[in-house]
Amino acid sequence: MKKVLTIAGSDSSGGAGIQADLKTFSAHGVFGMSVITAVTAQNTQGVWAVQDIEPEIIGKQITAVFEDIQVDAVKIGMVSQENAIKTIAHGLVKFGAKNVVLDPVMISKSGFNLLQPEAKEALIAELLPLAVIATPNIHEAQAITGMEIRNIQEMEEAAEVIFQMGPRNVLVKGGHLDEEAVDVLFDGKEMHHYKSHRIHTKNTHGTGCTLSSAIASNLALGYSVPEAVEKAKQYITIAIEHSLAIGKGVGPTNHFYILYKKAGVL
Repeated sequence: MKKVLTIAGSDSSGGAGIQADLKTFSAHGVFGMSVITAVTAQNTQGVWAVQDIEPEIIGKQITAVFEDIQVDAVKIGMVSQENAIKTIAHGLVKFGAKNVVLDPVMISKSGFNLLQPEAKEALIAELLPLAVIATPNIHEAQAITGMEIRNIQEMEEAAEVIFQMGPRNVLVKGGHLDEEAVDVLFDGKEMHHYKSHRIHTKNTHGTGCTLSSAIASNLALGYSVPEAVEKAKQYITIAIEHSLAIGKGVGPTNHFYILYKKAGVL
């Protein structure tokens, strides 16, 4: 069985972060492991508080996993502290981590700042160069590049700028555009467009975490980057189509819809 590690924050409501990542890993038939970078008090209505984990403990979690278990892919999500970012980068380089997927989580859907301002430069300098693929949404791509992104052409331009910062592939997610939902993948040579119909639901909590974890799972399973993205897009589309009206706000996606259907639960 392939083993995939998530390095991210915990979501107490279970829809995003570590919890979404582990559900996604399980849905893909890979063994999930976790390094927790922060504990959040959040639910479907927003993020109310964040307690960062000390960098030393983050480093020891990374060491504990890599010294014992072969890691086939790594997904990095919410990391808010500069020292934590440097600790993660050091650990991944030390252990020769492969198939690193960076989801540069910067702000929650409710507007809570999840990345300290001084940590942004560290994320760009330390983590982007380690990534086989970075998966910013439009808001995150704007924060990284300083560009304004209003259409697909500007998504492509942003992907090229981020590519120059070190990742081997860049996927700029277009879900926040008013037009059709198109994600743009740039591999340094070609642009790949992944189009999907827009799903009219408010229940999209954790979609970014879930997509990046699905990509990491597929990379661990041996798929190329374009194949991993294509399969991840198919997975997240189904999960959103059958999202769950849980809570009073933005509900979560349905990570196990296909498995539940096969099991006759639905």
